[in-house]
Amino acid sequence: MGIFQKKTAGVPSDLSRDQAILAEKVLNTINDGVIIIDQNGLIKLINPAAARMTGNNSPSDVIGLSYLSVIRLENGEGMAIVDNQNPLAIAVANNEAFSSRDFYLVTLQEAKIPIAISLTPSGGRNADRIITIRDIAQELAKEGEQTEFISTASHEMRTPVASIEGYLGLALNPQTATIDERARQYLTEAHNASQHLGKLFQDLLDVTKLDDKRIKLHLVPTDMVEAVREIANRQMSAINNKGIKYSFGSGNASEKTQIEQSVYAMVDIDFLQEILNNLIENAVKYTDAGGSVWVSVRADGDNVLINVTDTGMGISPDNLTHVFQKFYRVDNSQTRTIGGTGLGLYIVKERTEAMGGKVWAESAFSEGSTFYVSLPRISPEEYDRQLMIIRNTQMMTPAAPAPTGMGAATIAATSVPTTPAMPTAPTASTAPAVPTTPVAPTTPVTPTTSATPTAPAAPTTSTTPATPTPNPDSAPNPTSQNTTSVIQ
Repeated sequence: MGIFQKKTAGVPSDLSRDQAILAEKVLNTINDGVIIIDQNGLIKLINPAAARMTGNNSPSDVIGLSYLSVIRLENGEGMAIVDNQNPLAIAVANNEAFSSRDFYLVTLQEAKIPIAISLTPSGGRNADRIITIRDIAQELAKEGEQTEFISTASHEMRTPVASIEGYLGLALNPQTATIDERARQYLTEAHNASQHLGKLFQDLLDVTKLDDKRIKLHLVPTDMVEAVREIANRQMSAINNKGIKYSFGSGNASEKTQIEQSVYAMVDIDFLQEILNNLIENAVKYTDAGGSVWVSVRADGDNVLINVTDTGMGISPDNLTHVFQKFYRVDNSQTRTIGGTGLGLYIVKERTEAMGGKVWAESAFSEGSTFYVSLPRISPEEYDRQLMIIRNTQMMTPAAPAPTGMGAATIAATSVPTTPAMPTAPTASTAPAVPTTPVAPTTPVTPTTSATPTAPAAPTTSTTPATPTPNPDSAPNPTSQNTTSVIQ
């Protein structure tokens, strides 16, 4: 008897049979793959769509097999997902719901299909699990076209908007223009609107980079207290201009003490900066003058917990579940006058999850809000080990630039330096990089400090530009190298 042919107590058998036939017809005709497995992971039922997607000729070919031998997954980089790291296998073992669009299904013929896959428990730990698979190749193609359009349009429109913003700034500058007070008011509104539009285009570009996986992680060992403190301090101008009280602490959240902790994590500094900038900007934006903003970092078991707390207008429970969605904005009489793109918290969520963390919010309307960011924590020993690896890399890189910027002893020291620009080799048309003793044009140069003779000096008709000859007694000017700060 099939899974859909079991009799239901108190229900006529003919009705149960009709329901089973109807359910079987639905499974046989839908395009989504459906696989039902028992608590041991053995396949009890598979519909024709799932059999086709996995490369099998008939559903009967895989009945009784382990689902792991039929559903083979790879990530977007073509790496096979091993069983102990397979999120589907973990969800099956724990009887937990799971869904993802990040994997490829490898068929029996070794073809690779982008899929949306989900697991739905049907009861307790001993109950069956339902796996659904959907081919999303066409969806991804359409999304790619949309992403490319948004990215191109945003990039093209950002340039004229930046020009408009620049000219409006010149018009508002008393040193470059003289305008009356009414005109200043109009131009100020236009300048604010152009800045808002520029922020929208930048957010759109960031979102498209997130969606098509163009942004790559660069994780470095980081002293989180120093990093968060330094990033938050960069917002002090906006905080002070609005008359908001600000405090930073790395102690207990309820006591808001200033106990300093040393907590470390592997993070992408640019991602962390975007996360904190968005959260602090939101806190300032939705908090009236006289209110407070508090930023904290502390250890939370195996995680580092960051919170940004404000005493602003708060968020209602209905809106709280949607604030991290793309383009979602809380709409009420208080927020309509506050500008926003509806993308900031979405970017916070995507950036946090990309680093293996999670983000959530706690709030009540008119009672302020707290946004939490939890990231995987590393031990001080692991921090030192990772730091040593990067320092060794720096030592092996010729003429590596010395790190500068925020928290040089902790944060900037963790950056992997880029290869510095090497000086250009001297040619017949360029001055030598190292100064030499001037000689007569027709006399060959015979160095006394080197065993290898140099080429004769160029004649007076040389194309060498007429530049002052350096003093041989003075030290050569060092090659200029750009040192990139970790926090831009």
